[in-house]
Amino acid sequence: MDAFQWDTREDCDVRQILDRIGDKWSLLVIALLDDQSMRFTELKKTIDGVSQRMLTVTLRQLERDGLVSRTVHPVVPPRVDYELTPLGVTLHATIQSLVTWTETHQSQIAAARAAYDARESAVTASGKASSSAG
Repeated sequence: MDAFQWDTREDCDVRQILDRIGDKWSLLVIALLDDQSMRFTELKKTIDGVSQRMLTVTLRQLERDGLVSRTVHPVVPPRVDYELTPLGVTLHATIQSLVTWTETHQSQIAAARAAYDARESAVTASGKASSSAG
């Protein structure tokens, strides 16, 4: 499959969908809703660092894309539950593969980062040494 099979312009549907499902909040929400529904407050407490506004925006976008369903229960105070739709469940399986890959290769990535940082540090240090010598 050609990686550039879609249009790279910002208004391309494929690019928009990948941007949406690839952001960190969407990934976390989809991961948390695996096999369970959760209330907004539960999601907010569980996702470290997400603001109320960002979680609201993320849930609305995922609902619009058909990945998350929102159920309002007629109680006082109102109770709203979120869960993955069947389409969202299929995406969760793909995300789980990505997480598994990351767990398998995290030590290799850490080693590559350390090697890169060491090379960059050496280049920076040699640049400072040559500029101070002149």
